[in-house]
Amino acid sequence: MTPSRQQYIEQYAEYAMDQMRRYGIPASVTLAQGIIESADGRSTLANTANNHFGVKGTYNGNYVLADDDRPNEKFKKYDSVGQSYEDHSKVLMAQRYRKHTAGLATDDYRGWAAAIQRGGYASDKRYVSTLVSVIEGAGLQKYDKMVMSQPRSQATAAKNSLTVATGSYSMPVKRDSFMLVTSPYGNREDPLNKGTMQVHHGMDIKTNKEAVLATENKGTVVGVDHRTNTAGGKTVTVEYAHEDGSRVRVQYMHLSEIAVKKGDTVNAGQKIGVSGATGTRVTGEHLHFGVINVSGDGKMQWVNPAAYLADISQKGNLKIEAQHNGRDLLADYQSKGNGTPEQEQATPEGWLSKLMTSEDAAIGMDGGRGLLGSLMQMLMTMLMLTMKMEGKSRDEKMAAINEAVTQRRIDLSCMTPNLKSASLTVTEGGKAVLVTHDGKKEYRHELTAEEQQRLTAILNGEGDDAAKRQKIGSLVNAVTFSQQASENYEQIASERQSQEQHLQRK
Repeated sequence: MTPSRQQYIEQYAEYAMDQMRRYGIPASVTLAQGIIESADGRSTLANTANNHFGVKGTYNGNYVLADDDRPNEKFKKYDSVGQSYEDHSKVLMAQRYRKHTAGLATDDYRGWAAAIQRGGYASDKRYVSTLVSVIEGAGLQKYDKMVMSQPRSQATAAKNSLTVATGSYSMPVKRDSFMLVTSPYGNREDPLNKGTMQVHHGMDIKTNKEAVLATENKGTVVGVDHRTNTAGGKTVTVEYAHEDGSRVRVQYMHLSEIAVKKGDTVNAGQKIGVSGATGTRVTGEHLHFGVINVSGDGKMQWVNPAAYLADISQKGNLKIEAQHNGRDLLADYQSKGNGTPEQEQATPEGWLSKLMTSEDAAIGMDGGRGLLGSLMQMLMTMLMLTMKMEGKSRDEKMAAINEAVTQRRIDLSCMTPNLKSASLTVTEGGKAVLVTHDGKKEYRHELTAEEQQRLTAILNGEGDDAAKRQKIGSLVNAVTFSQQASENYEQIASERQSQEQHLQRK
C-alpha cells in the first residue's frame, strides 16, 4: 500500500464509519470510493473544493469548474471534507440506488458495490472489481466490522438508518427529483362542491401508500388523530421549536397508518405514518401537508407550505422540487426573497415528458416498458391530439396533462360530436377501457388487442392531425354502435323469449 493511501485511510476512515452509522452504507465502500475518485486525496477537486467523490452541481451556491464529459462543468465546492462525505451518502440514498441496495447487510461490501453500479453510479464495467480490489487490498472491511461491533444502541441506529434521520432536513415524502402537487395552497374550486370556492390551507402531494416523513430534527408530536370520519381523516401534527424562539407545526392528513404517538420526538427523515385516503373530504389518495406558524403568545396562522419547504430545502440543500402544472412552487417562492430570475415557463410537451418519466406516473413505474407503458404512450399521444383541437390556453393544457397522466384518463368528446361523451382510461392492470354515452345510456368496453393496434397504427401513421382525429372518432363510434346493436339484439331476444314463455302458459 502506498504511503498516500495509508495516510488517506487514517485521516478519513472515521468519516466513512460515521456515514455507515447514519445511513447504513458500508464504511469500506464509502472509503474505497473516496480513495478511487480523489486519487488518495491528491486530485485537484479534492484540494480545491474538498470534493472527494466528483459530485457535480453546486453546494449552497458554491462550485468550481473542471473538464469532465464536457469542458468547464460545475462541480460542488464544499467547506469541509465532512460535507463531501455527507453529500455523497445522500446521493446513494436516492431511489435509483436504494431499490438495489434494499435488504443488503450493512457489511456486505460486495453486494453494495454491485448494487451501486446497477443503479448507474459508474459506466465502467470493471468498477465493481476495482472497488472490491481496493477494499480487500487495504483491508477496509475491518471498518465495517468495527461499526457492527459497537454497542447495541448504536448498531440498531445503523440498522434503521434507511428510515431514520438522513440529515437535518427532509421533504415530507421521498422523491428523486420532484414531488407532484395536485392542489397547491390558496383559493380553489371545492373538489366536493363544484362551482363553489374555498381556501385550501395546505398542499396536496400525490402519493401511493408510502411513508410520510418528519421534515426537521427534534420535532415533537403534538397531535395524533386516529379517526377516519373527520374531514382530514387520520392526522399527525409535529411541532418544531427554532433557536429564534419561533415555532412551526406541520400536519399530515388522510393517512392510512400512523407510526408515532403524542409526545414522541422525531428527526428528519423519520417515518411518521403511511399515506392514504381517509377522511370525509377526500377524492383520492394523497398527502395533505399543512403548515402553521405559532407566535410567542400562542397565536396560530396557516402559511403556504411552499414557503416552509423552500426554506428547509435551502437549509438542507435538498434539491427537490414541488411541481404543479409545470412550475416549481418552491423556486417561485424562493425567487421573491433571493433575487433569482423568474423560472422559464415549461411547454405542455416538456411538462408531459417530465411527468411521464416521474415516480408518480404509470410510465415511471415500469420505465416505459411493457403493456402499461405502451398504453400510456398511446394515451398521451391522443391527449396531444385533443388539446390541439380544443384550443386550450397554456395553463389549461398544463392542468389537463397533469390530470391525464395521474388519472390515466383522457376525454375524447371533441373527436365524437355525435356522442354525449367519450373517454379512454388505462387501468392499473394494463387495460384500456373506453366509456361512451349516447345521450340515453352509458357503454363500457375494454379495447381488444386488435383495437389497440388499430389506434396505435392511426397515431403513428401518415396524415395530418385532423385526419388522425377523424379516424379515432370513427373507431370510437364504431365500437359504440357495435355495443348498441349487441344490446338491442339481446333485448329483442329477451322480449321474444318472454313472449314465447307467455304463449306456452296459455
